[in-house]
Amino acid sequence: MSKIVPFAGGEKESLHASLDRHRDVVLWKLEGLTDADLRRPMTPSGTSLLGLVKHLASVEYSWFCDTFARPSEPLWFDPATEDMAAAESETAADLVAFYTRARTAADATIAALPLDTLGTSWDGRRVSLRWTLIHMIEETARHTGHLDILRELLDGTTGAYPAP
Repeated sequence: MSKIVPFAGGEKESLHASLDRHRDVVLWKLEGLTDADLRRPMTPSGTSLLGLVKHLASVEYSWFCDTFARPSEPLWFDPATEDMAAAESETAADLVAFYTRARTAADATIAALPLDTLGTSWDGRRVSLRWTLIHMIEETARHTGHLDILRELLDGTTGAYPAP
């Protein structure tokens, strides 16, 4: 399903593979559900599976592209207030495609820059690509856990990967 973190790989390769493993699980958590289930608010704060995907896409663009002045796409929503909810006009296919484009753009940054490259984050901090990769592994893993809980509440499916 997803990459395996190499047992003796280089630092960048290993960090990237770890991020990709979590990214792949994000997409797997959406498989086989109806549009209504994907957008159903499952917590008092309104968290939904699609809202989490939208959020993860926007933070991939922010941390990997905006931080390092790399190509990005303009957002059609306010990430400070609208990135955790799927609007009625945003289809599951639209948001999965948005996440895929964000991953592709982030991957281009990861491929092009050394780990020690510094960029300026949205809040003015100077951060390295290494720190950004670690941060995004944490961010994606955290939200993959949320996705796992929401999916279990919907249909009982749990786990990091589909059963063989």
